[in-house]
Amino acid sequence: MSEPPVVVLATRNAGKAREFDRLLEGAFEVRTLRADIALPEETGETFTENACLKAEGVFAALGGSTAVLADDSGLQVTALSGAPGVQSARYAGEGARDEENVQKLLAALRGRGDRTARFVCVLCLVLPVPPMEPSAQMTQARFMAEGLVEGTITRVPRGSDGFGYDPVFQPLGWSETLAEADPARKDTISHRGAAARALLARLREAEVTVHGT
Repeated sequence: MSEPPVVVLATRNAGKAREFDRLLEGAFEVRTLRADIALPEETGETFTENACLKAEGVFAALGGSTAVLADDSGLQVTALSGAPGVQSARYAGEGARDEENVQKLLAALRGRGDRTARFVCVLCLVLPVPPMEPSAQMTQARFMAEGLVEGTITRVPRGSDGFGYDPVFQPLGWSETLAEADPARKDTISHRGAAARALLARLREAEVTVHGT
């Protein structure tokens, strides 16, 4: 059996890399971004814009011959008019730790009755397309997918098995936060799980042959 194709994740977040390694179900060999490759600045106003900026920027930086997957995901809280949104990873400032972002969120919701929220994930996969003629240049194909999960923000963090806002996000119908759930259960409902399944389905529809599809 041949080895699965390599996909480079446009991230240095080890937790996110482990999650996508599970979610892609062996379709790709997942690698994290090399230290010498700079991530493009996330200047987009939407998750879609930022996912594409990262995927296409890293794809070009790697020479256009390696598949690149980027996600832009975040938390949208109803009472905060959709914040932190695309600023989720830096809600408490550039370089903020997960705990700092969570504490700022809980402080912003103090005294508010409506604690509904949702996680959103947009994926952008850029694949190299070999030329039909030997003298032609390599081209690229782009595939997009989105996933979301509805829930509420708990009043205190619970659990240690996730990252980001997982300790304060309780999916609808659950008694646990995402950080309290085991990874397999989390994958069945998470926004990244939904987006990954949608992406693999799009690859099948387009008859792109990768392992597991």
